Amino acid sequence: MKKVNVFTDEFKWKVVQEYLNSNLTQVEILNKYSIRGSSSISNWMRKFGLKNAPKSRCLNYNSMPKGKKKTPEERALEAKIKELEKALDYEKLRSLALDTMIDVAERNLKISIRKKPGTKQ
Repeated sequence: MKKVNVFTDEFKWKVVQEYLNSNLTQVEILNKYSIRGSSSISNWMRKFGLKNAPKSRCLNYNSMPKGKKKTPEERALEAKIKELEKALDYEKLRSLALDTMIDVAERNLKISIRKKPGTKQ
């Protein structure tokens, strides 16, 4: 029975990054980490969307390039997102306040306000 190694995505990412950012060959890295399968690194690169990334390209693919100027459309969209998040927070608080008010009224006034499940309209 063959022994199958299951590697985490973090480990795979680390190996791919080491391959892209070093002068080591795929075979050398496979031997270094005792990875079986001659195409493992290529498969992992494809998995991370780096299928055609040249070896000489030494970028860290974790983040977007820093210092990139945002277009007016991007800034407008970000402002809209912040506005919507603020409105969502307000509505969450409003909903909580209404639920609390109903709970207090039902408890103190002994009034059934919420609709019971299965009742007819």
